[in-house]
Amino acid sequence: MTKTKETHKVDTSIEEKLRHLYRLQKLDSKVDEIQILKGELPMEVKDLDDELTGLKTRIAKIEEDLGKVEENISNRKNAIKESDSLIKKYQKQQNNVKNNREYDALSKEIELQKLEIQLNEKRIREAEEESKVKEELLEVAKKSIKEKEKNLKVKKEELEHIIEETDTEEKALQKKSKEQQAKIEDRLLQAYHRIRGSYRNGLAVVTVNRDSCGGCHNAIPPQTQMEIRQHKKIIICEHCGRILVDESLDKVHA
Repeated sequence: MTKTKETHKVDTSIEEKLRHLYRLQKLDSKVDEIQILKGELPMEVKDLDDELTGLKTRIAKIEEDLGKVEENISNRKNAIKESDSLIKKYQKQQNNVKNNREYDALSKEIELQKLEIQLNEKRIREAEEESKVKEELLEVAKKSIKEKEKNLKVKKEELEHIIEETDTEEKALQKKSKEQQAKIEDRLLQAYHRIRGSYRNGLAVVTVNRDSCGGCHNAIPPQTQMEIRQHKKIIICEHCGRILVDESLDKVHA
């Protein structure tokens, strides 16, 4: 008689463990549903934020480069003015030379300044072409920023709306999940989290549906199904490793 009572106590303990695991899974699955509702929005918002930061950095660099190009053009234009002034100066001096050697020397200086003007004019044209390319890149980057900012605003509003609608429910579910976890021994809880983390749908505890595992959909033998309904031991699906339970378990002594 005593042995029967002890056996019943063990059976009840296993049943309670299964019930706690099943209830935990149902709570965590509801949290998962909320996360699915949010979808990829949190990641998309973060990616867009990162892209905008990158674009703003790029725009700042282009604007800095444009400033340097404009400064270069301005310096070369000033250099041309200086060369023009020197040419006029040397031409005036040629009118007062005393011999051909002085005249030729001034002519060489004038020729050098003309070459300098030509070189600066060439560099100005190159700089203006570079400036044109950078202006186009700047325009594309600014247009891209406007589009991404608009997209980001929409996604943020959508995410905020979902969070606003689900935040209270999600926090309540997470609180209940923690309370439920406190009822489960560490070894089982660790196994639950390990199995749950192995699957994208987060299912570690599943019921038998149409004689098949609710997780991997492989057939469960009739004998195993009977053992699952008895709640006397923890049974693992031999195909996927999930914990199998009877769907009526949560209604027992609820």
